[in-house]
Amino acid sequence: MVVGTGASYMKPLKVDYIAISPAQTIDLLLEANQPKDHYYMAARVYSRAAGVNFTGRLRSLARGDHPISVLQNVTHKFLFTVSVNTLPCANDSCAGPNGSCLAASMNNISFVSLSIDILQAYYYRIKGVYGNQFPSKPPLKFNYTADYLPLALETQQNGTEVKVIEYNSTVEMVLQGTNVVAGTDHPMHLHGTSFYVVGWGFGNFDKKKDPKNYNLVDPPLQNTIAVPKNGWAAVRFQAFNPGVWFMHCHLERHLSWGMEMAFIVKNGPTPDS
Repeated sequence: MVVGTGASYMKPLKVDYIAISPAQTIDLLLEANQPKDHYYMAARVYSRAAGVNFTGRLRSLARGDHPISVLQNVTHKFLFTVSVNTLPCANDSCAGPNGSCLAASMNNISFVSLSIDILQAYYYRIKGVYGNQFPSKPPLKFNYTADYLPLALETQQNGTEVKVIEYNSTVEMVLQGTNVVAGTDHPMHLHGTSFYVVGWGFGNFDKKKDPKNYNLVDPPLQNTIAVPKNGWAAVRFQAFNPGVWFMHCHLERHLSWGMEMAFIVKNGPTPDS
């Protein structure tokens, strides 16, 4: 029986299996009502359908003693692609596709970590450490989940760009998986706050049709969402925690390749904020 995920209570859900990705937590109750014997628990790589079916059934407890507050309206709407990319190597000398090496990106920007951290640079106003022009949508619109994509789409830009938002902003963020180089699931984790997973699906996100199917009543509250291969996930959160907060894929290889970005949430108007 699933009773919680991401440190938040869920409506009890009886299941035969769970689908869990890196950085996720799931709370279970197990009734030992079988005959005395030896039993085992097994794990394996899950299929897209199994993962979506499981997560799509999760619902916040959402009752009087555990109320929730799902954002009905938002001040910011972002569409972020998550992709595996390539970087050219001298004389095509690397072991990746066409002699390249592998990289990763969000909205076609591969994050570059520097010796001075962004939090320090932001509060001490150190110039030249990061830029504040992380795009709100992909710089190039294309069929993100097509089976075959032009090689020109595989090369990304390198940079240290952030998205700056005001204190208490309300945000909808759609994370769109792509089939650039190789599509796969991406467990995307946000530091500093949890978010409501209001929707997800396969294919390209349709901003006119897909929001009509959002769950704005009792969606699960999580801090990591597995974006399905060649699919998308939509989350909503309120930026009430000032600071610099990273958003990244929790597959360590993708993280090291640059599949990350950062939000800067400005200070609020009171000493407590």
